[in-house]
Amino acid sequence: MTRLTRVPGLARAAILHFLFIVAQTGLAQSLAPVRIAIIDPQSGAFAATGETAYLQLQFAADYYYNEHGGILGGRPIEIVALDNKASVADTQQQLRRAISEGIQVVVSGNGSAPASALSQAIERHNRRNPDQRVLFLNYAAVDPALTGADCSFWHFRFDSDSDMKMEVMTQAIAANPDIHRVYIIGQDYSFGTAVAASATAMLAGKRPDIEIVGNELHPIGQVKDFTPYVSKIVASGADAVITGNWGADMVALARSIIDAGLDVPIYTFYGAYDGITATLGEAGKHRIRLVHNDLPNPLTSEEHIAFNRAFKARYPNKDVTQPRIATALKMLVTAMEKTGSTEPFAVATAMEDLRVTNMDGEEVWMRGSDHQAFEDLHVSVQTDEGIVFDADNSGFGLLAELTVPARETVRPSTCQMTRPTQ
Repeated sequence: MTRLTRVPGLARAAILHFLFIVAQTGLAQSLAPVRIAIIDPQSGAFAATGETAYLQLQFAADYYYNEHGGILGGRPIEIVALDNKASVADTQQQLRRAISEGIQVVVSGNGSAPASALSQAIERHNRRNPDQRVLFLNYAAVDPALTGADCSFWHFRFDSDSDMKMEVMTQAIAANPDIHRVYIIGQDYSFGTAVAASATAMLAGKRPDIEIVGNELHPIGQVKDFTPYVSKIVASGADAVITGNWGADMVALARSIIDAGLDVPIYTFYGAYDGITATLGEAGKHRIRLVHNDLPNPLTSEEHIAFNRAFKARYPNKDVTQPRIATALKMLVTAMEKTGSTEPFAVATAMEDLRVTNMDGEEVWMRGSDHQAFEDLHVSVQTDEGIVFDADNSGFGLLAELTVPARETVRPSTCQMTRPTQ
């Protein structure tokens, strides 16, 4: 039998390294996983956005942690996808399922109505069950109330709220001397209402000469053909359109805009990816604009480029639509490692006023007073010029036209948070 001490130096070092990797892998497999539930639509009209978010969270967990020995001394991260069908009732049902399975962290983002239901339900549950608490990471639901009037100690938002985004969007609109008439269209729920209200108020403040020639809400997830709505936009003589539509509603609206030949700038919150860019194609070039946190182009960060390439290698037909999902996971893990715990109160306390860098090397600050994250905001235009990563494998992507530093996006906190003592 060969003894390890008789193996030549280099070979012995290689064997020791191999045994270390095996030991670490075995340790990670033997320790209980840190389970995180993502409660988002995995079926129905908004399935594409929910599925993409789940894949990004799973990939970030593997890329940054599971492939490097896990967290907290070797525990793997396990992502559990729970389908809420973009429904408030299903969201509440899936939360109960997550709690029954002992899951302590819930992630969600597709829809402010489900996010509000989650935040309120978690607040009630945690108050009644202090030994079974749950933490909520919100990566995309942007109704200002979630960190304002309805803020919760257990809720953390990693996307800029709709008022922060509208400040930047209306800054871009106000700077365009060709825009004099604006039409606002959105989904009929809290987010759509918030977008319409902030657009009207902020444009009045920045450019009082701009006329709002239409302000319309439509049923969410129910309109298959937006031709009647787009006909109104055309008839209004609008120079620009503002919409908060997302998912299937954005795709359907985009198709009707193409059919109508509407040649005006269209300012959106979610007018790209998940089939939207492919649907618009050449018709969206220099027309569709998106306000967002995450810079898609021009990319200068090697980490961001490497992450995107690795993701596309695993999922060739998907895009990294929301790098802030990886940022949310990084902040969560940083807090867990700092406290040596997954206990929600300890982790939430550690996340307050925590600062981490995102994959672009930018600092992201989680404000302690309302649990709202701040990072740079961009307004980008759909184009096929200067693109490193396109969307939907379409040859078209988003190129930043305006960047506003995080410090200039900070708005006063209105949150009156009820804080648990422990």
